[in-house]
Amino acid sequence: MYVGNYTRLEPYPRGRADGVNVYRLDSSDGALNLVQTAGGVANPTFLALAPTGRNLYAISAVPEIDGYPAGGVSAYSVDPATGELTFLNRESTGGPGPAHVSVDPSGQLVLVANYHGGSVAALPVRPDGSLAPLSDFHQHEGRGVNPRRQEKAHAHSITVDPTGRYALVCDLGLDLVITYRLDVAAGRLVRTGAVKAHPGAGPRHLAFHPSGLLAYVIDELDSTIAVYAYDGHGGLTELQVEPTLPADFAGESTTAEVRVHPNGRFVYGSNRGHDSIAIFAVDEATGLLAQRGHIPTLGKTPRNFSLDPSGRLLLAANQDSDTIVAFRVDEANGQVTATGRVTASPSPVCLRFLEV
Repeated sequence: MYVGNYTRLEPYPRGRADGVNVYRLDSSDGALNLVQTAGGVANPTFLALAPTGRNLYAISAVPEIDGYPAGGVSAYSVDPATGELTFLNRESTGGPGPAHVSVDPSGQLVLVANYHGGSVAALPVRPDGSLAPLSDFHQHEGRGVNPRRQEKAHAHSITVDPTGRYALVCDLGLDLVITYRLDVAAGRLVRTGAVKAHPGAGPRHLAFHPSGLLAYVIDELDSTIAVYAYDGHGGLTELQVEPTLPADFAGESTTAEVRVHPNGRFVYGSNRGHDSIAIFAVDEATGLLAQRGHIPTLGKTPRNFSLDPSGRLLLAANQDSDTIVAFRVDEANGQVTATGRVTASPSPVCLRFLEV
């Protein structure tokens, strides 16, 4: 399991990590054993694995890097036997403060979303897995209704659809999910449309249902999950919006991550402030959600969580308590229970699994 983190380097003094941590996961109970810390890169927060599993890409969430006013994305090779990382190179993301990275299914393009810059970009992948400079860049313009958080565009994630032909961008600042067609051969992103979220929602991350016919968008600012029908050609139609918080919760909280169980029957979302995972059952016929309760993440600020490839474990990354907590998933009813395994891991932000 690869863990992206905030490091000790400025401008994020709260960071406590030294780089990307590589752990070996015991799939029986979620115990983690540290294999490697790949250092030397500032704030390698969000991560993406190549489809082959032979390369990993990590953004550097910084306002400038290598003398340029933008963040960076680093390429690593992955040892197929041990999972250890070897640094290959780094390129600019074209805008400051990148927040998310993904790889198209062909492995030929790395896509980044620059949160602070409000932009998205594409970088070609060389045959050895290293990165070439930007081949395309799009600046988003506008603002939302929240004057503090939506004063301009804030592209928060870029997710490739199951067909591999489109990338969907959640822009928190604009209350939009923007669709780009991927022209992999030319290394281009071609904007084809957008769907408007409800005002002040702040779309953050998106996860597709295994059927490819539904998309679930977690909204950071008003703590909701929106359900969309997906037409396979970049088009979204809103079907439902559900709160991620209990009805009686009155404190401050924002959402972070959304995941769909591999069996397609359950959706999970994380709450930062309430510090919980919200559990939803998926209606088999419609894809609509019904809330099935909350489980505390046993730590502070669950910035990220992920399900292991089997779907039997959920691991929650508690950024501000420096822990990764393992939970067992009941595949019949979607409920999660702590296994008792808590791993000390500094400032965790993103979890990615690779079977070796």
